[in-house]
Amino acid sequence: MINEAAATAFEVCWPQGITTSERDGALTLRHDAGLRRSDRKLPTCELSILMPCLNEAETLEVCIRKARGFLEENCIDGEVIIADNGSDDGSQELAKRCGARVVDVPAKGYGSALLGGIRSARGRYIIMGDADDSYDFVNLMPFVEKLREGYDLVMGNRFRGGIKPKAMPPLHRYLGNPVLSFIGKLLFESPCGDFHCGLRGFRKAAAMEIDLRTTGMEFASEMVVKMTLNGKRMAEVPTTLSKDGRSRPPHLRSWRDGWRHLRFLLLYSPRWLFFYPGLISIFLGLLTWSFLLPGPQLIDGVQLDVNTLFYGALALTLGYQSVVFAVFTKVFAISEGLLPADPGLEKKIAQISLEKGLISGSVILLLGIVGTLLAISNWQTKGFGLLNPSETLRVVIPSVTAIAIGFQTMLSSLFLSVLQLKRR
Repeated sequence: MINEAAATAFEVCWPQGITTSERDGALTLRHDAGLRRSDRKLPTCELSILMPCLNEAETLEVCIRKARGFLEENCIDGEVIIADNGSDDGSQELAKRCGARVVDVPAKGYGSALLGGIRSARGRYIIMGDADDSYDFVNLMPFVEKLREGYDLVMGNRFRGGIKPKAMPPLHRYLGNPVLSFIGKLLFESPCGDFHCGLRGFRKAAAMEIDLRTTGMEFASEMVVKMTLNGKRMAEVPTTLSKDGRSRPPHLRSWRDGWRHLRFLLLYSPRWLFFYPGLISIFLGLLTWSFLLPGPQLIDGVQLDVNTLFYGALALTLGYQSVVFAVFTKVFAISEGLLPADPGLEKKIAQISLEKGLISGSVILLLGIVGTLLAISNWQTKGFGLLNPSETLRVVIPSVTAIAIGFQTMLSSLFLSVLQLKRR
């Protein structure tokens, strides 16, 4: 039974039939420390239940009624927000009739709708979920309890709570979600077992602090990644997933949006995208050199000589470039606020001045030039005639590699100094 006194009070404070516009803010959350300008006159509350919406008239009413019923049943001071992304099926009018507050978000995209809704939310806590009647808006107390305990992000886990028949396509259930969640946990050491569960709760202040930016489906990954990188307290609670009540196809596109999630995870982890592959490439290159520089090697009747040595030089050069790119990416991402500060990296970079980089690069470049002169001298002793490639290339290949890496080191030092310039 719904507490009638609470329900009556709830109806009095509920902003019936309100539509606000997000036109004053296709802005990042960090731009504004609280409510959007058009919402500051509204009183704050404990919980905002936020649903992004794009033509969800078939299921929107039942979702709003479930969410309102939860708030009333548990005597929670809260609101239901519909972040509408340009519906033309009457969703906005339906939401207002059901007592929800509608926020008009013209900028297209799942993430855009949620960013607009988060900035409009009056609640200290926000629970977001899709408006397709696939998530259980009646049983949200586990989320609220964890938020009240001080957690910054409370993720639902559909695999622990139960996925009902036909609620999730086999491609998503057995490949997409498990693989992407595994990659996310590996790259960022996140405790979340279901990275892409659409039902999740979080403190509004925490969301504002981590500066969410993405506008598409990868918004779900960005929130988990940034909460993890910024050291926010995170928890998981079981939740169920039911078959959605829509007759039309979902907005989600499996391969396109799956790639967008994977791309985001990789781009936010320069260590895994550039650094580790670079170290492996350098190791393989040096291993090849140590094996072949003394002379040709015969393995099971296959002779490895200078051609293989050349590919070892290529692995060494590409690996070095990849490691340098990892540093560039991390420094740039930190300076732009995309990644949190890394004291360890900052300490190491502080020890590498522009002058040290230029000197180191010059020394490596000089070694390459000396090797080149030795090769020319050897050629001169042969009367500038035919040479034995197996002997000559064992000097030329390391010399050319040293010239390339030395020159790259000098340029990289200059570029790193540019990235570290203080900007307003």
